[in-house]
Amino acid sequence: MNNVRVRFAPSPTGPLHIGGVRTALYNYLFARKHKGTMILRIEDTDQSRYVPGAEEYIMESLEWSGIHIDEGVREGGPHAPYRQSERKEIYHQYALELIEKGHAYYAFDTPEDLENLRKQAESGHKPFVYNFETRLHLKNSLSYSKNETENSISSGQPYVIRFKTPEHSEVVMQDIVRGTVVVKTETLDDKVLFKSDGLPTYHLANIVDDHLMGISHVIRGEEWLPSLPLHVLLYEAFGWQPPVFAHLPLLLKPDGNGKLSKRDGDRLGFPVFPLRWVDPVSNEVSSGYRESGYFPEAFINMLAFLGWNPGTEQELFSIDELTEAFSLERVNKSGAKFDPDKTKWFNHQYLLKKSAEEISHLFHAILKQKGINTSEDYVFRVVNLVRDRVNFVHEIWNECYFFFEAPESFDEQVVQKRWKPETAGQIREIVSILDEIDPFEPSAIDMAIKEWIIQKGYNTGAVMNAIRLLLVGTSKGPHLSDIMHLVGRKETTARLQKGITILG
Repeated sequence: MNNVRVRFAPSPTGPLHIGGVRTALYNYLFARKHKGTMILRIEDTDQSRYVPGAEEYIMESLEWSGIHIDEGVREGGPHAPYRQSERKEIYHQYALELIEKGHAYYAFDTPEDLENLRKQAESGHKPFVYNFETRLHLKNSLSYSKNETENSISSGQPYVIRFKTPEHSEVVMQDIVRGTVVVKTETLDDKVLFKSDGLPTYHLANIVDDHLMGISHVIRGEEWLPSLPLHVLLYEAFGWQPPVFAHLPLLLKPDGNGKLSKRDGDRLGFPVFPLRWVDPVSNEVSSGYRESGYFPEAFINMLAFLGWNPGTEQELFSIDELTEAFSLERVNKSGAKFDPDKTKWFNHQYLLKKSAEEISHLFHAILKQKGINTSEDYVFRVVNLVRDRVNFVHEIWNECYFFFEAPESFDEQVVQKRWKPETAGQIREIVSILDEIDPFEPSAIDMAIKEWIIQKGYNTGAVMNAIRLLLVGTSKGPHLSDIMHLVGRKETTARLQKGITILG
């Protein structure tokens, strides 16, 4: 496949949804697989919805996710500028070209005019549609004489430019995911292409920019499928070769009931944004995958499987492996249900894949934030004992805090269950036995305690759970001899003696 050029074209109207990141990812994988070019274009023609900071958020999100841009606002490129608000002079000439070719027209209807028409139609229980059936009865250059049109423009009367949808024909479209799609033009309205504020609508700017930037494949979300007939008609009107289209399936809520929206995030207990977002107006904070402790590789691996599958049993893919395996032909038509638990599973797998050195380094930074100073070697040994129990690095603390601080209290439920009248005496015996173990290592500790329990005829579970209670404060944690070995003989006996004093 020659000269593949794809683009991700978000609008800076708020934080980037993970569905948008998935669209960017699929574009990126397709481009890399075919040695093509990945473009980031900011579509900010709707200035009324522009949100400060959103553009920077988009670029930072892609950077964190490992989606590298070849041409864009920051990177530059042969088709700069890549921000549509800086290209507005380009679009007007193409809107005029459509008028000259008879594929578009000036419309002078005011917002009040259109609102009145809608109300009239509603009173008759019919929708108002600006199309071939109504346009000749409205205020536009199709119903006006040439002089009326010129006078309206020269007098400064506000106008928009609408596309003149062909009558009584079919639009036949090809989509890699959907196959052949056929739409009758009677079902379409005459969309506005150029607004009265001097800016194009998405439809015109999108088509013009894709053509001028040499986009070979348009890979975008299913929500743009209803716009496809207009876009194909625009390509035909200009006499341009359209790109290849692929419309991706929706991301659905975990129950499959509806699209996963930006509002579903923290309400359902998981992020729907790649990075933490603070709304600049309301100051409302939305959680992000980065700040929640996800590795970008796990995040991307998870997203890739929301709508695509490799056709094998393999689930863990590096970005290079995804590039090699990816194809648009294996993208599903049906929506993909988001599974929060599967998302955590992916992160767990990547945590296990990473070296113990890397994980201990990340956890060491968390300890320093807590004011705990200890050696890298000690942290490494602790992390090695508990890393398989967690999904995130920050969860390691809950599994190993007792390696860094002695318990100040004891779980009451465990105390009631495990602490018996004879327990204190047994613990005192253990303390004297621990003093004699040499070397103080897990195998020697295990053997000494086991022999003592057998010799005394004690209940193994009762004794071991009582020891754990005093060392940890509750009933959790790795193997007891590993805990004793790491905290050391002195700290172990100190905790046991303290526990006896507190619990009697």
